[in-house]
Amino acid sequence: MSKTTIPYKIYLSECEMPKQWYNVRADMKHKPAPLLNPGTLQPMTAEELSGVFCTELVKQELDDTTPYIDIPEEIIKFYKMYRPSPLVRAYCLEERLKTPAKIYYKFEGNNTSGSHKLNSAIAQAYYAKQQGLKGVTTETGAGQWGTALSMACSYFDLDCKVYMVKVSYEQKPFRREVMRTYGAVVTPSPSETTEVGRRILAEHPGTTGSLGCAISEAVEAAVSAEGYRYVLGSVLNQVLLHQSVIGLETKAALDKYGIVPDMIIGCAGGGSNLGGLISPFMGEKLRGERDYQFIAVEPASCPSFTRGKFAYDFCDTGKVCPLAKMYTLGSGFIPSANHAGGLRYHGMSSTLSQLYADGLMEARTAEQTSVFEAAEQFARVEGILPAPESSHAIRVAIDEALKCKETGEEKTIVFGLTGTGYFDMVAYEKYNNGEMSDYIPTDEDLQPGFDSLPKL
Repeated sequence: MSKTTIPYKIYLSECEMPKQWYNVRADMKHKPAPLLNPGTLQPMTAEELSGVFCTELVKQELDDTTPYIDIPEEIIKFYKMYRPSPLVRAYCLEERLKTPAKIYYKFEGNNTSGSHKLNSAIAQAYYAKQQGLKGVTTETGAGQWGTALSMACSYFDLDCKVYMVKVSYEQKPFRREVMRTYGAVVTPSPSETTEVGRRILAEHPGTTGSLGCAISEAVEAAVSAEGYRYVLGSVLNQVLLHQSVIGLETKAALDKYGIVPDMIIGCAGGGSNLGGLISPFMGEKLRGERDYQFIAVEPASCPSFTRGKFAYDFCDTGKVCPLAKMYTLGSGFIPSANHAGGLRYHGMSSTLSQLYADGLMEARTAEQTSVFEAAEQFARVEGILPAPESSHAIRVAIDEALKCKETGEEKTIVFGLTGTGYFDMVAYEKYNNGEMSDYIPTDEDLQPGFDSLPKL
């Protein structure tokens, strides 16, 4: 098919939007291992989880068998404000690279939150409102999730309390102010406002924080207040379910023009965007209908997949959350203060971890300066300033396109552009000033985290 027959941007109409989320677990031969109660080490029951999460979200979290779950009409109505999002053919990047590869990216930055996170935020806020709750608590790394949840809570008139990783709170003040504009209360984590925050500060004086720390504080805040529940922007099965709207739209847009990708690439922190992007394609692979190459890209400074252990671990630093079986660096691992804030989590989605353990996808790391080099290369020819997180996927997409240039293969590459980087200008400034450095933890750096893994 020639270039002239495929537009720069492939849009779906409103009537072509997904009406159901896809649950990839229904097609998995090996299901993700169950969450464990941190006290009894037994699988968490729906009743136990309902003390922390909204009841309907607990049902979605535990559902391993239903392949498609209806999207409530009120959520679809909200989605229509910014969805369907475009699938873009990166013609300009292809020409700059002089590659025979065909490169597409699914752009999720065309909403005020600037990222894909709104897809799950509005769903979780909806179910909280349906349950009659007063508000929700959460954590955020780079701020995309906190911003998205603030918007969703504002829409449904819910209170929103956000614990923001301290280094991001300081580096990204404008992201913080967007959250406050939408009515959220934003606290740098770890903080003195919770018991677990005070304990972490005592054990790690001067720490810049981590998502694991912020999760601990948000959970404590939720269970300590009447009428509140905790919501999470990544990692959990329910979040990957909501984010499947990304992959469903991507597949529908590709099918519209008879395009079959060879590889699908996404950045990986906790797994929400990657899981959402690859889900329907992974379903085809699991059912034996078609094969794809899936690549997860994570920062070299926080290599959960590539150097972590597949084991049960606490989802948070304060060890108050359930244990999940996942690829992890240990809940006590505090990553360096790199700028890929949303990829600074010690573990990985249980669903993606099981798929990785089964050899159905691969993972790679990227160093920070190399990531920003790719980000600027992309921005200069494609006209979008990408988020640092997304730029990890851009890095590997460019690398794969250059391999095609060497071999002459005309592979079709699809990657997720999860959001924009306009609130990440401190990071871009450091890169442009030559002040950004790469950090790769040594085996000795990682060992304390592994030593802290629970002995089950």
